[in-house]
Amino acid sequence: MKKWIDIIASRVLTVSGFTTSIVILLIIGFLFKEAGGLFSNPIIQEGYVLALNKSNKVSELSALQIKDLFDEEITNWSEVGGADVPVKVLRLEDLDKLYTEEELGDEYQYAGDKIAEQINADPGVVAFIPKSLIEGRQDISTIDDRTIPLKDVLFGVEWYPTATPSPIFGIVPLIAGTLWVSFFAILFALPFGLAISIYLAEVANPRVRQFMKPVIELLNGIPSVVYGFFGLAVIVPMLQDTFNLPVGESGLAGSLVLAIMALPTIITVAEDAMRSCPRSMREASLALGATHWQTIYKVVIPNSVSGITSGVVLGIGRAIGETMAVLMVTGNAAIIPTSILEPLRTIPATIAAELGEAPAGGAHYQSLFLLGVILFF
Repeated sequence: MKKWIDIIASRVLTVSGFTTSIVILLIIGFLFKEAGGLFSNPIIQEGYVLALNKSNKVSELSALQIKDLFDEEITNWSEVGGADVPVKVLRLEDLDKLYTEEELGDEYQYAGDKIAEQINADPGVVAFIPKSLIEGRQDISTIDDRTIPLKDVLFGVEWYPTATPSPIFGIVPLIAGTLWVSFFAILFALPFGLAISIYLAEVANPRVRQFMKPVIELLNGIPSVVYGFFGLAVIVPMLQDTFNLPVGESGLAGSLVLAIMALPTIITVAEDAMRSCPRSMREASLALGATHWQTIYKVVIPNSVSGITSGVVLGIGRAIGETMAVLMVTGNAAIIPTSILEPLRTIPATIAAELGEAPAGGAHYQSLFLLGVILFF
């Protein structure tokens, strides 16, 4: 009977492990498949074109140049390699100001002719219009609609996934924000975590240790949104007053909240590693004349390095992957931070904030999966 139980238990464990591995591989495959689809999307919003006068020799624009054209930061075609002609932006809704309802038709059936009329009348016009309105016309030209380049995503410094006519998916600000917050969180958490773990393992009397250890471990179970509320109510106003900031939501606020969240993990793992140091090694050090503190940093800590490193790695993982608390206290600004006191945005916060609004299967949706791939590594 015992033999059969062992066989069944072994088979169950094998099937469970195999199933788990397959599910994880499928999830990873789905993640990469969705992320890779981003680079097959056109630069210009799907179903639309940028139409130009035939005399305009500009045939190719980057997503950032298109954004600057429509934001009126580029005002002359010479700035993008064209003739010295002022840029005039035309959108479909502008036709209602230029023509009557009768001229456009009840169902906009004459809109294509009116758009062509406006484009042919002014060599500086760039029109953002549905492709169907000018399909087959030979009297106007269009900007070449390339697919989104990999370099524009990996090295782009602006993140405007809902911009029209051309969304921008530069991920550098999000990576920078994630690294800033994570680096400073570990910078704050590591010394405090090690100090407390040394105190619990080597200094505190058993009664204090028995009280503090469960309390610290319970901190791991507090929902991240509670830490976020604490950050908003206490840390953000404190930083705003201390540094005289216009807004207290900043990278520093996010780092402090994450440091507090990472502390229980670092303390618990590091303290367990230190307590696993053989008693004989401690006694040998003391017998050779070393003081208690010399024994701690010359014997106990070197012997516990692997466990301490594991605690730090787990703490970093908690910091990099945290979403809700960071979303609440960092200001959520997708810009490259020049100071830890500025608002910023992290990759997990971006995914959480935007995934619900992104149309499934669209470029914005796929770009968020790409962020997940980056976070995966």
